[in-house]
Amino acid sequence: MAGFDDRVLSGGPGCRIPAGEVSWRFGPSGGPGGQHANRAHTRVEAELNLADARGVEDEVRTLLLSRLGPILRVVVDRTRSQDRNRELALAKMEERLQEARVVRRSRRPTRPGKGAVERRLTAKKQRSQRKSERRQDWHSD
Repeated sequence: MAGFDDRVLSGGPGCRIPAGEVSWRFGPSGGPGGQHANRAHTRVEAELNLADARGVEDEVRTLLLSRLGPILRVVVDRTRSQDRNRELALAKMEERLQEARVVRRSRRPTRPGKGAVERRLTAKKQRSQRKSERRQDWHSD
């Protein structure tokens, strides 16, 4: 248990959150499994309050809050081990923090070049020609 609190969640530069800031809840995982699944509380729900978390610079905090909201919540019930699910939850949190930090470049709208336009129009004419050759002349009877 102490190993989880010693860890640091790294969300990139300016974002190193101690894992002690994460609050945990445990419960039984859903689905079939008999007595073990009904009694073992292996499902992990981890919450991190981004508004109050230590180790986050102000400008990074505003970016995270705008993209993730005030509370980052992760639920994991993939394995039968609570400790392994806790590790997976921390890794998932770290991944979401890093993804939220990525600044996406805005798309610069472009137009097709002259060559592409000419090729498209030529292909349309060829298609039209082919279809018109298939038609029968109904009025020539």
